[in-house]
Amino acid sequence: MIYRQEHPKPQFERKTWKNLNGKWEFAVDEGDSGEERKLFEETVKLKNRINVPFCPESELSGIGNKDFMSSVWYKRKFTLTAENLRGRTFIRFGAVDHKAFVYINGNFVGKHVGGYSSFSFEITDFVREGENDITVNAKDDTRDPLVPTGKQSTRYYSYGCCYTRTTGIWQTVWLEFTPETYVKKVKYLPDANAGTLTVVAELEGRADLSVNTSFGGRKTGGATVKAASGVTTLTVPLKEKVLWEVGKGNLYDVNITFGQDKIKSYFGLRNVRLDGYKFLINEKSVFQRLVLDQGFYPDGIYTAPSDRELELDIDRSIAMGFNGARLHQKVFEERFLYHCDKKGYIVWGEYPCWGLDYSRFDALSYMLPEWEETLDRDFNHPAIIGWCPFNETWDFEGRKQNDEVIRIIYRTTKALDNTRPCIDTSGWFHVETDIYDDHDYDQNPETFAARYEPLKTEGTYKGNFPERQKYVKGMPIFISEYGGIRWTDDKAGWGYGNAPETKEEFLSRLKGLTDALLDNPKMFAFCYTQLTDVEQEQNGLYTYDRKAKFPAEQIRPIFSRKAAIEDLE
Repeated sequence: MIYRQEHPKPQFERKTWKNLNGKWEFAVDEGDSGEERKLFEETVKLKNRINVPFCPESELSGIGNKDFMSSVWYKRKFTLTAENLRGRTFIRFGAVDHKAFVYINGNFVGKHVGGYSSFSFEITDFVREGENDITVNAKDDTRDPLVPTGKQSTRYYSYGCCYTRTTGIWQTVWLEFTPETYVKKVKYLPDANAGTLTVVAELEGRADLSVNTSFGGRKTGGATVKAASGVTTLTVPLKEKVLWEVGKGNLYDVNITFGQDKIKSYFGLRNVRLDGYKFLINEKSVFQRLVLDQGFYPDGIYTAPSDRELELDIDRSIAMGFNGARLHQKVFEERFLYHCDKKGYIVWGEYPCWGLDYSRFDALSYMLPEWEETLDRDFNHPAIIGWCPFNETWDFEGRKQNDEVIRIIYRTTKALDNTRPCIDTSGWFHVETDIYDDHDYDQNPETFAARYEPLKTEGTYKGNFPERQKYVKGMPIFISEYGGIRWTDDKAGWGYGNAPETKEEFLSRLKGLTDALLDNPKMFAFCYTQLTDVEQEQNGLYTYDRKAKFPAEQIRPIFSRKAAIEDLE
């Protein structure tokens, strides 16, 4: 069976593409000597087989090697026709952890550093009609303090809130064929107030550029620029204004034509902004009922076994009363964001900063390029309503975080995307941020509620680590991690604090903690930990294999009832 055959970029889709997922040759290069041994040459065969796009640590890969693998090699053949070769050919990767070296027909075509961002190389000059060979060498050192790894374990075994590692290819690999004149990328700037879509297109060559929009099959507008080239901007007035809203993923279809190049796309008409304590979506105060989603799967690790499973995780969240998620310590694949866009499911985009030594200024050179690629790739998704590049920047091996690293990343985020708010570092230690968030795993509803009473009555908040960070009165605030209540039959599993003795105690604690946040008129959101168990961390509302621990009808009313800040509209 060949997994994951769906198009990996639904927001930028050409018909002329070829999926390369499936069986590849594979080898672990224990001595990291594969380049010297010329494993990239066409005649070389690798002894094992792997099911791409699943990492070799996963069961779905067919390998299941849980040990550290600092260097691995992949190979496969693919066939091209004369029609494929009429224009330009690109090899594209959803993600490869951590460094990728790509060879076509024995020729080195490019290197990419960063285990979470998408990348591509033009290979027009390296391919031929008939059979071709692709070789990929992936290098990954999870223990390197300049390699961001998110929740991947730096020990042999998983422990605490660190889990099975991911090495090498873990998202779709595909070929794309374009005309000589083609669209490199587009940026959408929808204006919900004006009812317009502004498109900034980066073009290769010169031709007429046309953008046409429709909604539900009805044409809603179009615009054309004659003999466009370089970076071209055009605005489409929309004849019909349908807002993208929470729970209503109203999407406009977009068709882009540039000479012979044709692209199918979509966008959502919405804006977001902060207004005092409130977070407005299309000028409406919406309380964000978020859940922590870490995007791990028992059989695929970082990679969902199917596109349907990506969608079902969103449905599972909605069933429990949530309207969105923090996509935690991982850059999620675009297919997941596509389903969020369709369902009106709001998400915060994060970066997997754990593992990176943010006490060092040179950490910037290892994080910033990949974060910029992430912002660029995901800018057009309406479901993303905010960015969070860092999470819990604990001091690294006794050294304080370098505040300028945090500040520069925050300011770069705002420079590249001023349409969304940015939290500099979730929980602590804030340096420069649009929103003040905190993490609070107090399991006692009474002391938990008392902590936020001064915010409710006086607009003041002491928060965690007041010696290192300070809440400024009037700043928007939310508790972006709380709960984490352990409920499991596995005595070796863990959650935060003491586990409840009965289901009734669990539900009472959950309600008490959540009510304290919903009833606070100065709180615009919460994020409950977490959607599913992940390996030994067993504090999810679902087990790791996605079985509900409690009936949804018991949980949903707790999270979904109206919040006090929503009454301030």
